Amino acid sequence: MHAHTHTPAHAPAPWSTAARATLHCLTGCAVGEILGMVVGTALAWGNAPTMVLAIALAFVFGYSFTLFGVVRAGLDLTSALKVALAADTVSIAVMELVDNGIVALTPGAMDAQLSDGLFWGTLLGGLAVAFVLTTPVNKWMIGRGKGHAVAHAHHRPARTTGPS
Repeated sequence: MHAHTHTPAHAPAPWSTAARATLHCLTGCAVGEILGMVVGTALAWGNAPTMVLAIALAFVFGYSFTLFGVVRAGLDLTSALKVALAADTVSIAVMELVDNGIVALTPGAMDAQLSDGLFWGTLLGGLAVAFVLTTPVNKWMIGRGKGHAVAHAHHRPARTTGPS
């Protein structure tokens, strides 16, 4: 008779862990999103190219924040890229879908200029709503060992500065 061992499913992630992972993602997304929207608007590009640039830069900056962290922890570039893609793709995609959906659906937001409060209010408000809606997604994924849990497996433990 073989003894069967039951490996428990991943434990649910705490909300604080999910919020930190989402904030990490939001930081990269916000840098890219804002930069893309500012560049596209300043150059008087149309709505579609501006949004494409903003989304592309959100992914680039979102991935790069994770990429730099796991490279610093000792992974080679190819492995680090795989970790960043696994850790951030769903989170960035949800965040971008929500944020850009809000910007696109807010009357006048896509035609607002950099000096308009509507431009900044819609963009920043969309990012705030995206944070709120992406946090449960990250909580669910981390609880299953996916998403940011993949990147956290490669982080170095905190160093102590005092005597051992």
